[in-house]
This record gives sequence, C-alpha cells and structure tokens, in this order.
Amino acid sequence: MKPHAFIAMPFGTKPGPDGQPIDFNQVFDQLIRPALERAGCTVFRADEETRAGDIRTDMFQELLVADLVLADLTLDNPNVWYELGVRHALRARGVVLIQGPRATQPFDIYTDRKLRYSIRDGAPDPTTLDADRERLARMARETLAASSARKVSPVYKLLEHLREPQWRDLLLSRDNEFSRAYDDWCTRLEVARQKNRPGDILVLAEETPTRALALEARQTAAESLLKLRQFEFALEQVDAALAIDEADRPSLVRRALCLARLGRFEEAREAVQQLEADFPDDAQIRSLAGRIELQDWIQRWRGDTGDDQGAASAAAPTDADALRQAATDEEAGLVRAIEPYAHAFTLQPADFQAGIQWLTLATLRVHLSGRSEDGIDPLLGGVQWSCLSARRRAPRDYAALASHAQLCLLCFDADRVKEAWGTAVAAADRDWFALDASRRTLAVLRDLGFRPAETSLALTIVDREIARAAPPFRPRQVLLFSGHMIDAADRPAPRFPAAKIDAAAARLSTALAQADAGPGDLAVCQGAAGGDLLFLEACHARGVRCLLMLPFPEPEFIERSVLPVQDGEAWRERYFAMKSKLAHPPRIMPVELGPLPAGANAFERCNVWLLNTALAWGVDRVRFIALWNGGGGDGPGGTSHMYEEVKRRTGRVHCIDVRTL
Repeated sequence: MKPHAFIAMPFGTKPGPDGQPIDFNQVFDQLIRPALERAGCTVFRADEETRAGDIRTDMFQELLVADLVLADLTLDNPNVWYELGVRHALRARGVVLIQGPRATQPFDIYTDRKLRYSIRDGAPDPTTLDADRERLARMARETLAASSARKVSPVYKLLEHLREPQWRDLLLSRDNEFSRAYDDWCTRLEVARQKNRPGDILVLAEETPTRALALEARQTAAESLLKLRQFEFALEQVDAALAIDEADRPSLVRRALCLARLGRFEEAREAVQQLEADFPDDAQIRSLAGRIELQDWIQRWRGDTGDDQGAASAAAPTDADALRQAATDEEAGLVRAIEPYAHAFTLQPADFQAGIQWLTLATLRVHLSGRSEDGIDPLLGGVQWSCLSARRRAPRDYAALASHAQLCLLCFDADRVKEAWGTAVAAADRDWFALDASRRTLAVLRDLGFRPAETSLALTIVDREIARAAPPFRPRQVLLFSGHMIDAADRPAPRFPAAKIDAAAARLSTALAQADAGPGDLAVCQGAAGGDLLFLEACHARGVRCLLMLPFPEPEFIERSVLPVQDGEAWRERYFAMKSKLAHPPRIMPVELGPLPAGANAFERCNVWLLNTALAWGVDRVRFIALWNGGGGDGPGGTSHMYEEVKRRTGRVHCIDVRTL
C-alpha cells in the first residue's frame, strides 16, 4: 500500500503576495503531484473528490489518517491554515510545508523547515522545476521515513506529555468509504483467524485499506497469528509493526511473548525488563514476565515447551516420580514465576488470570516442597472473588470460566471440579486452541502428581470436548508447486509442448517419490492446464492431501488458465476430474481475500497467497517443486515470480527443467 498524501492548498488562480496571479492548479499538476508520486505516494486533493457526499467529511478524514499532509503556505489562506492546525493538533508528525515567493514569513511557523519553489508568469518556473520536484520528493521521502519518535507538530513539541489519539478514535461517526473498507478488511481478517488460515492473514496484513492503518494491520495480524500459535510469523508481524512505530507498546509486549514461545528466554527477559522499566505499574507486563519464567521452568524439568505438538504432546509421562523430582529441583525457577504474577494481581485485582496463575503456582510449590504456606487461604478468597466477578461481567467467557474451573481443581472436591469444567468447556464453542491451552495446564498438574483423581477427571472432560472439536491439520511436509502451462496451439516459441506431457508427469512422480510424499502431506498449487494438474494428479496418486487455490472465480480461471492451451477441452475435463477427488472445494482468492487491490496483479497476489499458506505450516516443512525453463513468464505472476519469492524465504527448491524433458 502506497503512502497517502493529502494536499492543503489554494485552488484555481489567486493573487499572489505581490498582487500577481498564481495558478495553483498548475503548481499542483506540475510540481506537487509529480514530486509526491516520485516519492511513492498516492496524492489526494479535496477538490478532486467526485463522489457524492460532503467534501468537508472527506477533508477531515484525510487530515486524520493521511500518511503525509502537504500544506502550501504561499498565501495566508484561512482554509489551508485551518487544515494545518487540525493536523498539528491530532498528529505529531507527517507534515511537509512548501511556499512560493512571499516577502514575509508566517510567525507561527517561522522556524519550521519549508521548501521554497519559484514562480514565473503565474506558474512553476520551468528553469527550476526539475530541481524543485526532486527536492520536494526527497523531503517527502525523508518525512515518511523519519522515526515515529520524532515530533514535527509544534503542539506536540510544546506539550511533551501529550499523546496522539488512537486512529480509530478519530474515525468520523458517519459511514464513509474509508470506514466501510476498514470494516470489510477486519471482517475478512477475523474470518481467516476463525478458519485457522494464517496464510490469508499474512496477505491481508499487506493489504490495509490505507497505509495509515498499517500499524493496526500488523498488530491485528500478530495477535491472530499468536492465537493460532504461528509464533515465527507472529514475530515477523510484530517486527513490521515496530518498524512503523518503534515505541508501540502492544507490539513490544507481543514481541517478548513471541520470543518466549519460541524458547528464546534470555531475549524475552531482556525485552520484558525494558518494558518494566518503561511501564513500572503495568499489570499486563508483570504477568508477561511471569509467563516467561513459567515457560522456562516447565521446559527445565520437562525438557520441552509443548508448543509445537499441541494436545497430543500431553501424553501420560513415563516416569511421574522423576518429573516431580526434576520440578522440585527447579524450585528457584518456580519462585521466579510466582513473583511477577503476584505483583500483577496486586496491581490489578480484577486480573483473574494473573490471580489464578499466582494461586496455582503457589499451591504447586506447597505440593512439591511439602512446606505449608500461610498466604494461600487469603489468596484463595481474592482469586475466587476475581473469577466470580469476571463470570458476572461475561457469563459465557471461556477464559473466566476456565480460570474458575482451575480454581475448583486446586481447592474443592470432585463434584465441584466436574461441574466447573463441564460449564467451562460448554462455553468454549469447540475452540480447539482454547481447549488445548487448558489441557496443557492440566497436563502439567498431572505430570506433577497434583490431586490425581480430580486432575484426571478434569482432563477427561477437556479431552472429550477436544475430540468433538476439529483439530487443526498439521502436515508432515507441504509440497508447493508452480509450473508452466501447456503451450497454446499458436504459441510462436515452444515452451512446454504437448509432446512433453508424459515425460513431465514421470519427472514429477520421481520428485514426489524422492520427497517421500504420501498421506499426511499437503500439496498446494493452482489448477492450470499443464504443470499444475499434472502435479495434482501425481500427488493424489500417492495419497497426498491436495489444496487447490485459484486467483479468479472458477469460470474465469478456466477461461484464462485451462481452455487457451492445446486440447483445452480435454484439460478442462482433467480439471473437473481432479476437483471431484479433492476433500475440500477450491479456495477462490477474491472470495477469501476480497477484491484485488488497485494496481495489484491477480497472479502475483495468488503466488504470495500460495507461498504464505505453505510457509504458515513452518518454513522447515515446505518443499517447492517447479516445472520451469529458467526464464521469465508471459506476464506477471508466473513461475519465475514464485521461484524468486520462495528463494527469498527458503532454499528448498527442486526444479524440473522443461528443456531437458
């Protein structure tokens, strides 16, 4: 998404400071627009708005969310000054000032950096125009690239504790094109999360309705990927958010969490220590510190974090006594986990999750050490109040109900445990990830021999509900393919002629055999006549699950990528025969991801979609197979584009050279 630039300037021809007329439309057309487009911006001026509606509404929305606001101060135009004041009041940065010749300088911005351009005969001076364009383009690029900590607005410079409002708080209350585009984008992102499709999330994160929302997009994508336990990709989104705003607190918190989930505990601790220094009374950050120490403690006595294998990793331990002794030997780590949770709950008693973690770990310490703890009973009362208050606020919230069920397991009899866990799992709505998170906690208690009968009862209830939920499919390896279409009958220079079909099919079968492809693996590709369908047929013959992803609705895809080749009708029959064997119908890109963004190419977008879908299972699982002649394609989005995209992310490439068939 290109940066969005809004222009505040006079319209039409106006008398200049010396009384001579200046054609500001020519200033815009000859200087401003070309310079900002050279800087990579999409340029908008309020008088260009042709949609029906209130021009003032559009102007306000642009001032609030534009990445760059350029104000031409050649004249003391009240509208321009008003618009500049609105921007300065609500945004700390992202302003470029320019002016033509004038004898005096406005006092309020006398010291501000401004670009001065030359005028001749009422229009930009042709002798300096190229230099003025380049200077303005450079100034725009520097402004956009400036650190998020740099304040340009005099309001924010003088009021050092003033903070910018969240952009969503600045959305105009009335329905407009901007809010509709954002709502549609958010809906698609949430649907992708619910369907466990991180590849979709990664594409959508690159396609925000406007670049001004890029930070929000990265935050949302990172949170969705965290919920799906795609920690490597979540960390990428977090780092992208921090590249936009290096001081973004939610992203700094998520970064520490991602590092901990990936087992990079020392880096996670360093990140949390900096957060604690910056936000000493933040309960969420204290809980995060506790979470990191808890994961580290579990890894020390268990030998793994359990994050990669899901619920299946919580199988019964082979030596419970040995695990319990190992956990006891690591008591110092347990204490390090207790302290931050205690601090968090003390700071925020309504934080029932911090409270239940404090109570659980304190109870486990008593269980492992055999020593009594005087503070357990008062803590139990506080946590019980916090959990019950949370349940009253949100009676169907799984987190609150699961925390209360965990409390019952710690302190009450089997009947209470059965009732509480039964109520909790019923509210989970078959959310596999939420249920699996509860199972992981219960598995830790089971491994440490804590209240075996009650823990086993709770595990049975959760396991039964997990069995009803659809666990996410985790392929052993992901076979990503891209290849040439069969040549059309009138193709002037042969690339993949029909005479090579059998040889190509044989080489693809050999490549799959070398990869030991079979049941438990996933094949991902389009369905074009030629390489795609040959690959899918070979995968199906080996029992590989196939995922067909199309850049267009099926009728259009068949017209563009199946029928144009030699014997197109026969290939269409092969396409439908392959489709009938799929476990799931083809995924259609405009249905899943929405309309093609302006200026984008559908085939390139689909390549990125395919690659992200494959990589989301883990970079180490992806095997890319290409049927390729090593050259460029007939247009954007071909095999060469996919090859370069894969090389950028992973080196596991098996290339079948069509020229050698």
